Amino acid sequence: MKQVVQNYKSGELAVLDVPVPGCKPGGVLVRSAYSLISTGTELMKVSEAGMSMLGKARSRPDQVAKVMQSVATNGVPATYRKVMGKLDSYTPLGYSLCGVVEQVGAGIDDVKAGDLVACAGNEHALHAELNWVPKNLCVPVPDGLAPRHAAFGTVGSIALQGVRQGEPQLGEVALVIGLGLIGQLVVQLLTASGVRVVGVDPDPARCELAERVGAAACGDPASAAVEAAVAGLTGGHGVDQVYLAAGGGSNQPVELAARLSRDRGRVVDIGKCRLDLPWNAYYEKELDVRFSRSYGPGRYDPEYELEGRDYPIGYVRWTERRNLACFLDLVARGSVDVEPLVSHVADFEDAVETYRRLKDGELKAVAVLFRYPGHAQEARETREAGAPAVAVPEVRRPGGTASTPARPATGPVRLAFVGAGNYATSMLLPHLARRDGVELSTVVTTTALSAANAQRKFGFAQATTDLDAVLGDKSIDAVFVVTRHSSHAELTRQALLAGKTVFVEKPLALTEDELAGVLAAVEESGNDRLQVGFNRRFAPLLQEARERFGGRTGPASLRYLVNAGRLQHGSWYLQQGTEGSRFAGEGGHFVDTASWLLDADPVSVYAAATPGNDDLQVVLRYPDGSTATISYVTTGAPGFPKETLDLVADGKVLRLDDFVRASVHGRKRWVSSRLPKARDKGQNAELAAFVKAVRTGGPMPVPLQSLVATTAATLAVQAGLAAGAPVTLARAR
Repeated sequence: MKQVVQNYKSGELAVLDVPVPGCKPGGVLVRSAYSLISTGTELMKVSEAGMSMLGKARSRPDQVAKVMQSVATNGVPATYRKVMGKLDSYTPLGYSLCGVVEQVGAGIDDVKAGDLVACAGNEHALHAELNWVPKNLCVPVPDGLAPRHAAFGTVGSIALQGVRQGEPQLGEVALVIGLGLIGQLVVQLLTASGVRVVGVDPDPARCELAERVGAAACGDPASAAVEAAVAGLTGGHGVDQVYLAAGGGSNQPVELAARLSRDRGRVVDIGKCRLDLPWNAYYEKELDVRFSRSYGPGRYDPEYELEGRDYPIGYVRWTERRNLACFLDLVARGSVDVEPLVSHVADFEDAVETYRRLKDGELKAVAVLFRYPGHAQEARETREAGAPAVAVPEVRRPGGTASTPARPATGPVRLAFVGAGNYATSMLLPHLARRDGVELSTVVTTTALSAANAQRKFGFAQATTDLDAVLGDKSIDAVFVVTRHSSHAELTRQALLAGKTVFVEKPLALTEDELAGVLAAVEESGNDRLQVGFNRRFAPLLQEARERFGGRTGPASLRYLVNAGRLQHGSWYLQQGTEGSRFAGEGGHFVDTASWLLDADPVSVYAAATPGNDDLQVVLRYPDGSTATISYVTTGAPGFPKETLDLVADGKVLRLDDFVRASVHGRKRWVSSRLPKARDKGQNAELAAFVKAVRTGGPMPVPLQSLVATTAATLAVQAGLAAGAPVTLARAR
């Protein structure tokens, strides 16, 4: 199996092949689903490992004292060999995870193989594919709680134990200094306890996040706004409790705690910050300073942790195992929401690179999760919650088979159209008919007159009702499938097998089986030259706005309002039995646009609807914690713009108003031209990119796996509406 390790002497990080641990009595063998990186504790350890020997000594005076004692007892040579041997060894990382029980040791009767459990301990809940975990350091995960959320169990227990030490009471006011992962959880736990919270952190993004999850006010430690907020909430008396969840070498947190506490207030140290208590300030207010020892009673007691000897509940109400179970219950019931804290989800195989990005500051995060191979946890999450899953098939090609090559650029690109309805004749053919280097070869329709009309209007060389003749014509470079929705997948499959480059209007497929059939044609033929008509990402105004918005480091929130309006009576879009739902037909546009803006494919979909499914709310969740909400409504005012979009991240906002105007608000403000102009939703640029790919043989404008993921997410909406539960997109990127 593989495990993340570090050499404390050299600072080297590695994913190492190590033996699978045995399943000893008194514990369980757990296969990891998600493990959580402690961006405080673990990064401190990683940073220390990169220091010089003198730097290591300065950062750990407690260890230096042990070394000096060893020198006095064993002498310099023996101590040197012992210390260098220990430094030059691999040490593990990690202490909070969720996984599936693979094997149960003797003496365990409350979990069984196949159960989902949350695990704790810096010697047991490691960043490794398999861990042996003793009984008192793991608990069953409540039904319906997502594994990625259950992986927060240990850090949640640390925050919970700190809050218990503060003894909060209804109506009190608390100050939380340090709004990293532990501080954010403390804010939510206090809020759930009926306590009003003021947060302190120099990072504006963390302050904003804390306010989103429940804090009454937050600000920089040097800001007068923090003192004003405390004075306003307490009538000038000062806060009842202060929670020190900060790290570093500054003494500012303990000084601020004294200044903003009330008389006889409580100060609880949860983090690892400098504690040079200003004697006068603490004496005059008779402040009660308390320490919170990690996950709770039982921590560091080998009889409790390793031998499984519990403390009687009548004497010790909250042990570390009971804290772990309590925190998971709070998350499962919605009293604590950890999803907003997830800044990034990385595949386990990318662990070393993820630590590097965190250490270098390239990846700014509150919480980072490792996702382990297999995704068995996702399937189990779905079964436990009674929710469905929609597969996102992997794009596979026969070994050694290349994609269909482009024709030599010696003549025009010859195109055939299958279908010539309103969309084809109004949105696609006018652009292609005017484009140099393009020849409209053949139009195929089911009725002779419609083919003749398209031939006359756009100059097709031929008009026919014979599809096979087109697919067998080797002179035709690409086929456009612009028919009714129910025929898209089958026509696309046939054209791919015939070796044609294919442009198919949305949707690509109406069912999972249809989607799988298209991918089977790709695998069989080796022809992956496919484009779906998701044109919004090609809109010039939206592309410019995205460029002006720039990159981002934290998760984003996207809101997309689609004022779709009512359909006319008799529209074939209403034939849901054969043509799929209205959202299935059009929703891919909006899913694709959101995924393009967020630069990822969704991992889950939740959908809710008004009676009759007239108005839909679709929430997409992405690997880095970003969310996109698509409001697809039919009951709005006809005069209101059809599409408005807002993207918010890292203190910036992108706004799009119906492809007419756009703006970006951040350190600098950009607003597009205010002169009225026609809506350009990207069809012309999309067609230009497609024709170029056909002519040159270059990559298709949108990766095939992205087209597949968008289609699967669109299909998941109907599955989610039927089940009334979130839908996991299995194997999504």
